[in-house]
Amino acid sequence: MLTVVYVAPHLLAAEKLKQVLEGEGIMATLRPAQAGKHRTNFEILVSESEAEEAQEILCRSMGV
Repeated sequence: MLTVVYVAPHLLAAEKLKQVLEGEGIMATLRPAQAGKHRTNFEILVSESEAEEAQEILCRSMGV
């Protein structure tokens, strides 16, 4: 089962974060998520079993 680990504000950010995860060996999928008429956010999904690790990787990559 896939779970959302982050919602990126645009496709370019989502693709960059997906590459970060895949560079660490975590398979990731992107899915558009509507957030109003003129803006689309993108969800980053990973396997539920890897969600915690993925969140840690994303936080580290964003300096949080």
